[in-house]
Amino acid sequence: MQNVMRSAAGASLALLLATSTARAERLFVSNEKDNTITVIDGTTLAVTSTIKVGDRPRGIVASKDGRSLYICTSDSDHIEVLDLATLTVTRILPSGPDPELVTLSPDGGTLYIANENDNMVSVLDIAAGRVATEIPVGVEPEGMGVSPDGKVLVNTSETTSMAHFIDTSSKQSIANVLVGSRPRVARFTADGAQVWVSAEVGGTVSVIDAGAHAVTHTINFAIPGVPAESVQPVGIAITPDTKTAFVALGPANRIAVVDTKTYEVRKYLLVGQRVWNMAFSLDGKRLYATNGVSNDLSVIDVDALRVTKSVPVGRLPWGVVVTP
Repeated sequence: MQNVMRSAAGASLALLLATSTARAERLFVSNEKDNTITVIDGTTLAVTSTIKVGDRPRGIVASKDGRSLYICTSDSDHIEVLDLATLTVTRILPSGPDPELVTLSPDGGTLYIANENDNMVSVLDIAAGRVATEIPVGVEPEGMGVSPDGKVLVNTSETTSMAHFIDTSSKQSIANVLVGSRPRVARFTADGAQVWVSAEVGGTVSVIDAGAHAVTHTINFAIPGVPAESVQPVGIAITPDTKTAFVALGPANRIAVVDTKTYEVRKYLLVGQRVWNMAFSLDGKRLYATNGVSNDLSVIDVDALRVTKSVPVGRLPWGVVVTP
């Protein structure tokens, strides 16, 4: 009997350790109005640090080794590098004026930066600390997505209402795809076959065939009791198995859960006010969403499709990144 009890206790401890390990992560949230980064413990969901950075931090992305956070400090017109061991800014990297969103090449060596005020995408060599080249795009570039193989970059231009496909080798535009009005985020599926683009003013998501450079589906949203003009898609998060997409609907205060096979909305999740950007936990079991007006972070159980917690952060939270 004692052996059975020890075995059961050992199994329980192993399960507990496995669960703890799966959720051993940190969250980083950029607060646009406070000029800060909020650090959250992924296990307890408690705020552990608040770090002052440059003016108006928005787009953020973690380095491939999980040691650094790259921050678009839009009104400071540069990229700040936050050392995640010491939680101090250790480098300032150049960008164009008003960097808004940024994405990292799969090999971790290059940052692609959307500069809203000069209609350019900057290609930044991280090791050298310099902009290697600039790529002209449409008016008010914002969304940045890179294909899993790193060969294609997609940038969205808000005023031009286009998704620009760019060859990362030649640094040349290879296609321009018309999408809904004021496109914000571009997200490749894990297999690289599709690019999903949100249109804030158009109130839609365009699904683009990444090879044919053509829109194959347009997803619309309708929430009972919510005016159509309040439905403003921004952030997109697609599960690694590509079966489900989550779309943040801005001032509608909802996240749409979309079946990626049928392109139908399965459910709307009520979150905080003006939901903006999202990121999955490392184990994929949680989704974290920033709410710009209610100044908090919503925590969503991905399997149960329900909101489990709200975590207060800084003012006007914009981006969110999860690291080990």
